[in-house]
Amino acid sequence: MKKNYEELDFTDDFMFCKVLTNNPELCHELLELVIGKKVGKFTRLDKQKPIEITADGKGIRFDVYSEDEQDIVYDCEMQTSGNDNLPKRTRYYQGMIDLNLIERGADYSELKKSYIIFICTFDVFGQGLHKYTFRNYCEEFPPLELDDESTKIFLCAGGEADDVSPEMKEFLDWMVHKRKGKSKFVKRLDEAVQKARNHEEWRLEYMTLLMRDNKMREEGRLAGRKEGRKEGRRQGRAESIIDSIRNIRDSLGLSVEDAMDALKIPENERKNYISKL
Repeated sequence: MKKNYEELDFTDDFMFCKVLTNNPELCHELLELVIGKKVGKFTRLDKQKPIEITADGKGIRFDVYSEDEQDIVYDCEMQTSGNDNLPKRTRYYQGMIDLNLIERGADYSELKKSYIIFICTFDVFGQGLHKYTFRNYCEEFPPLELDDESTKIFLCAGGEADDVSPEMKEFLDWMVHKRKGKSKFVKRLDEAVQKARNHEEWRLEYMTLLMRDNKMREEGRLAGRKEGRKEGRRQGRAESIIDSIRNIRDSLGLSVEDAMDALKIPENERKNYISKL
């Protein structure tokens, strides 16, 4: 069930995108906290950035997409449900980022260094860690990395290990349990969320999106009911024809083919009925 606008938290996609893209300094600080390195000045910062490579292909919509002056790409996603196959999603997202960055015929060296970050309210891999970082390496010689400059990071609020900084732990704790702690960064994030809840234009935008989604779901239900009625009529017609074939076959002693001839059933439909007799 969708929340009222006043109930939205940082973990809700709409609020997550609004807070980070309208407060670049907070987005910048969050990335540095996650990656553990300095992030250059943003050259772009987009919310819900869509990428459609082909007209009939499966496109994606990144939550918070950014690029910095060092030509590094960052995709930051909020994840509150464990139903999706997140490892496969990162693989697909990486491919879409690369396809979007490089033009046909361009050199592979033009691909940018990239980070795909999933901030999760649960432990994705069940190993008790707060942070899982993945890069490609050689199975036969693990110290050897492929050096394709692609990194996937999963932040997990459900971790238990002492594997991240106190500030990161406070961020993850605030994200799930709303405890602010002592972190100045967390306090600024919390203030940004509170301020966003009072933003009338964003409230209107959220309500408009909510009404659109509700309308689409209702249209889907109506279409499903209509299709269900059609399917019911098709099944009813098929059952009636099968009963007629049986009656003619049994009462007149005809073969199934002769019975269908008598009923003038088209050749292209007969297999369907024969299999049910």
